[in-house]
Amino acid sequence: MLASRIQRRAFSASARNLSKVAVLGAAGGIGQPLSLLLKQNPKVTELALYDIRGGPGVAADLSHINTKSTVKGYEPTAAGLAECVKGSDIVLIPAGVPRKPGMTRDDLFNTNASIVRDLAKAVAESAPNAKLLVIANPVNSTVPICAEVFKARGVYNPKTLFGVTTLDVVRASRFVSEIKGTDPKDENITVIGGHSGVTIVPLFSQSNHPDLSSNAELVKRVQFGGDEVVKAKDGAGSATLSMAMAGARMADSLLRASAGEKGVIEPTFVDSPLYKDQGIDFFSSKVELGPDGVKQILPVGEIDAAEEKLVEACLGDLKKNIEKGVTFVAQNPGK
Repeated sequence: MLASRIQRRAFSASARNLSKVAVLGAAGGIGQPLSLLLKQNPKVTELALYDIRGGPGVAADLSHINTKSTVKGYEPTAAGLAECVKGSDIVLIPAGVPRKPGMTRDDLFNTNASIVRDLAKAVAESAPNAKLLVIANPVNSTVPICAEVFKARGVYNPKTLFGVTTLDVVRASRFVSEIKGTDPKDENITVIGGHSGVTIVPLFSQSNHPDLSSNAELVKRVQFGGDEVVKAKDGAGSATLSMAMAGARMADSLLRASAGEKGVIEPTFVDSPLYKDQGIDFFSSKVELGPDGVKQILPVGEIDAAEEKLVEACLGDLKKNIEKGVTFVAQNPGK
């Protein structure tokens, strides 16, 4: 009897540690390296890949990698998409068209909004309890689109919807390390706001280098770092490899928190109370993660006068971006 109970508990614990992760847009510029990183993550036991073309091919390629997780690619049909996300603990959406020279993230809106809306519908219907990580730009608008889709189906949970803004923090730590000659992993730079241009607000006053708060060139580089990559790729794409790393890091943090690890904190764009009194329902800040997703949204904290001006500029644009996403779903509910 005792042995039986121990076996049942062991089985239950093992089941809790099984993690299915789905990538929608897995054959794209972000999707492929993201899927590769997830295949190497020992916390991922089942990797499900979907794209409008090439999903099964990417899955076959990754399946030869000698890690324990299984990989399956799904056919580009409604049924394939539903089966891909069904039972997922985490769903990542890197799908969408990349930026080209001269384009802002908002220029991508008309195309990517429809893609994200339709993928969000599939998640809402087949995996409503999954933690949804939105990478597709413009994140400031695509996250509200997902929220509206989930609300329309009565399954919206603000604790499980995330816009991936991790790349802004990754960039900030790297850029600071280049200036200060330090190790990037030792630079903990808080970045708040959104994930586009002036909505990206690095808080250097809260770092080990408060003097950098007055470095306008550095602030601008963090805000528009993606433009460097678009220009360097000469029209052939945008930030795919660094974005894949950032998405994989965010997924790993959620998996760690789901497994019971305490004190897991990541910057992320979520349904937030921080500026709701100003009509801004979503905001990126440090968020403590837990088994259910968002555990606690941390306050912005003390900032200096220069950063206050950056936040003011951020809020104006961010409000418009969020409204754009909400309006899109209202006017284009789709099928």
